Amino acid sequence: MANYILQELPKGMADGKKVLYPKMQTYNLHDFDTVLKNMKAYSGSFSEGTMRGVIDALVTTMTHWMPLGHNIKIDGLGVFSLSLGFDTTTPSEKGIAKKKNKGKVQEAEEEKEKYRHVCIKGLNFKPDPELLANLNREATFDRVQAEVKKSQKCMYSREERLALAKSIIEKQGFMSLADYVCSTEQSRTSASRDLRSFVADPASGITTRGSHSHKVWVMG
Repeated sequence: MANYILQELPKGMADGKKVLYPKMQTYNLHDFDTVLKNMKAYSGSFSEGTMRGVIDALVTTMTHWMPLGHNIKIDGLGVFSLSLGFDTTTPSEKGIAKKKNKGKVQEAEEEKEKYRHVCIKGLNFKPDPELLANLNREATFDRVQAEVKKSQKCMYSREERLALAKSIIEKQGFMSLADYVCSTEQSRTSASRDLRSFVADPASGITTRGSHSHKVWVMG
């Protein structure tokens, strides 16, 4: 049995109306080794090495074919597709060339060119209807708290949150996601989004070490 809470959308996202939605509570992240062990328990006839090789081959196939404009469909699982956006950290070649002439007009044009470099921003996943049906057959949910959790806007600006993150890192040498959540009083989702933007911005000076549950943020 899984647990959930009722969350209220911020008023700015719901046209002033009260909109509630159930939010599942998750307690851990299964790493690759744990997933393989569970797969072995269900499949029985395949070794963990064989299953690891199959998944590695799938990842390699996606890496090579999806950037060419191909979506990946796996029966019983779903469809994977790419999400594109503008890379704001890498100026285009045309923008770099304009650095030789630093007039105000040229600087404005250079700033525009910087946002025309397209990159892959994310991976979309549309689950197979059969997968959703199977999940619902297995799932039961229990509400863990009576009151509705309201989404609150963070009291700190982005600059203030960046300064808080840097102060934590300077004080203890690194910062965990939990450290940042407690410091900024944000949800884990909002905090994670914040930290991704800091890492993507070279001017912030923040980078990461480790991965998954061992991931921390440090000064680069």
